[in-house]
Order: sequence, then C-alpha cells, then structure tokens
Amino acid sequence: MTAASDLGTPQLASPDLLRSVFRRHAAGVAVITARGDAGPVGFTATSLASVSAEPPMLSFGISLGASSWPAIATTDHIGVHILGDHQQELAATFAKSGADRFGAPTAWREGPEGVPVLDDVLAWLVCRIVARVPAGDHRIVLAEVALGDPTGPGRPLLYHQGRFNGLRD
Repeated sequence: MTAASDLGTPQLASPDLLRSVFRRHAAGVAVITARGDAGPVGFTATSLASVSAEPPMLSFGISLGASSWPAIATTDHIGVHILGDHQQELAATFAKSGADRFGAPTAWREGPEGVPVLDDVLAWLVCRIVARVPAGDHRIVLAEVALGDPTGPGRPLLYHQGRFNGLRD
C-alpha cells in the first residue's frame, strides 16, 4: 500500500464543481459560425474535438439557451475557425451575449454553402452537420468536414482559468 496523497476535500457533483475543474483545463479556442434566418450567427467554443479521421468528423457542444442554437439546430453546414493568440478580442466578442459579432471590426466573408468564414484565423473548416445529440442542457453536434484551410499564420489561442491566453514555450 502506498502513502495516501492529500486529495483535498471532495465536493459533490454540481455545475460549480464542473466549471471549477474545467477552468484548470487549458483548451483551444474556436469560433463556430452558421447562416441564420436573420443573418450570420456564431459563438466561441472550447469544446471542439476531433472525432474521426475516416470520415473526417469533429464535435462541439452548444447550450440550448445560446442565441446561436436556433440556427445550429436547423442548418446543414457550419464553419469552424481555430483562433490565433492575436485574436483574444475576437474570441471575447463571440463569447459575449448580445454582442454585434459580425459588425466591425470582425472581418469575414460568405464562404462555401453560405457559411460565414472569418478572416485571419489559424485554420478554418466548413462542415456538414450529421447529428445533434442531447446532452443535458446542451447538444453535442457531430459534423463531417467538407473542406477547409489549415495554413493561417500564428500560434493558437488558449482558454484557461477564465481567460484567453497565448501558448508559451
């Protein structure tokens, strides 16, 4: 038997416990975009994950209460944008409720399948949604990659301890 380590005082499962633990988990920052009935929509996501190489698929989570959910719930295609460390302000804009996300200074264009594509990102993809899986007060969206560009310059933006940060060596 090994010596017991100090595990601190365990807490019962709660939304606050989950948020506190995941503040310690550094995550890449992405912006998900879609064409909505009233114009483009988008939000900052740190839940982006690669799911499958064959076929190329990814996933992300979205709250049912998010302003972008109605468009994501009905659209066929979405844009996925990997942000660089020079885009902290853009990440904050897409994370803020009620912000004019596609107004100046956000630079974007209409891309394939009518998906809003953000300028100056590290990489972007246009994906076809294949499933929306219920997960508590969220949906996990599974999407198959159609096309994209991985060649943007810079270093990735990370989210850690409630803040956007650049990657350090």
